[in-house]
Amino acid sequence: MAEGIARATAPADWIVSSAGSRPGTLDPLATRVMAEMDIDISKHRAKGFDQAPLADADVIVTLCAEEECPLTPPHVRRISWEMPDPAGRGGSAPEQLAAFREARDEIARCMTEFWSRTEAGQPA
Repeated sequence: MAEGIARATAPADWIVSSAGSRPGTLDPLATRVMAEMDIDISKHRAKGFDQAPLADADVIVTLCAEEECPLTPPHVRRISWEMPDPAGRGGSAPEQLAAFREARDEIARCMTEFWSRTEAGQPA
């Protein structure tokens, strides 16, 4: 979801990539809640840290709350937005959907703040 939001909202000169500590399959609930924002992530695939260009990044944003965060290269600025994985929440189908919407909305809020600070020349 974060990659989809970042790609949809990033300035044109930014390259966005994502990776996870335990890449799996794309959760259909993630696809569903992102479609509610008119962002199609249905073709996205989960990638591990070894598949991400960490050393070439200017900024790495981590979302880890209960999972392992990557070691990042020392020259790369790291920002941490600790967010629980909505896939791990459990509960009824409506509760699971609500967890994905909550995560999506929080990522979108953080991303909007990040881009506004970046455009203003402030440390994101």
